[in-house]
Amino acid sequence: MRYTLRQLEVFLAVARSESVSRAAEELGMSQSAVSGALADLEQQFNVQLFDRIGKRLRSNGLGRSLRPRGEALVEQARELEALLCSPDSLGPLHIGATLTIGNYVAMPLVARFLNQHPGARIELQIANTAEIARKVQNFEIDVGLVEGELHEKDLQVIPWCEDELVVFCAPGHAFCRSPALSDAELLKAVWIAREPGSGTRQAFEHAMHGILSDLDIRFELPDTEAIKSAVAAGMGVGCVSRIALADAVRLGSLVPCSVPHRDFRRQFFFVLHEEKHRGPALDSWLTLCSSWSTASSSSAGERNLQT
Repeated sequence: MRYTLRQLEVFLAVARSESVSRAAEELGMSQSAVSGALADLEQQFNVQLFDRIGKRLRSNGLGRSLRPRGEALVEQARELEALLCSPDSLGPLHIGATLTIGNYVAMPLVARFLNQHPGARIELQIANTAEIARKVQNFEIDVGLVEGELHEKDLQVIPWCEDELVVFCAPGHAFCRSPALSDAELLKAVWIAREPGSGTRQAFEHAMHGILSDLDIRFELPDTEAIKSAVAAGMGVGCVSRIALADAVRLGSLVPCSVPHRDFRRQFFFVLHEEKHRGPALDSWLTLCSSWSTASSSSAGERNLQT
């Protein structure tokens, strides 16, 4: 074999970061060692894998085509190493989740996964839908669990389970006296919404089609708990996942509002790279998640949210 796994690791680290210095930091190597390993790989096959643009290295056509196969090969090598070190281990698993899923769904699933596979190692990153998609595309995570729809190149988006947003307000708000909110009432409200790029914001905008441009979205916050706190303080009304709202409604700090003529249903999705190698850890995680549903997770919360 005319190349080594270390050379592949160097190539992949540079491709991810587009920087020799950042790749060196990631791999715990000197910059000169990274540059040398990359140069040796290219010289051995008389090819160029990157376009040099100033200090940045961007994968060219050949580099982009080699990258998914290189990622799969290195991952399989790591799985083999993990198996040799610990025969009962599935190897590491890197998961990305959007805010609602990460805060209210993923952790119980992680706990169940670790109970089934005590030797497994899991890393969970939480970000909005756009950032999770970027991380999957860049092979920084194995799978994304997202709330928003995606149509990105190289991504496989698989429906997972259903969810629903709920409009809510503070106790004593005028909306509490309305059995069903009209569009005219929605247009009078001050809204506290998630930031653009989030799945919750995307679902909210779909539900409010026709009146969206006239809504008074006064505040945009990148955190569901911050939105709930702002609404509880009387700053406006909000719209978040039913899962995220259940405990606050049970405690009486927030009140759900009925908007029957608007469709707030949405889908949760798995996001994988089309060329992603599915090892035993990833397969086991997807099987576990597929057996879960928002209904089974929040049946008590569903009862609390009835109006």
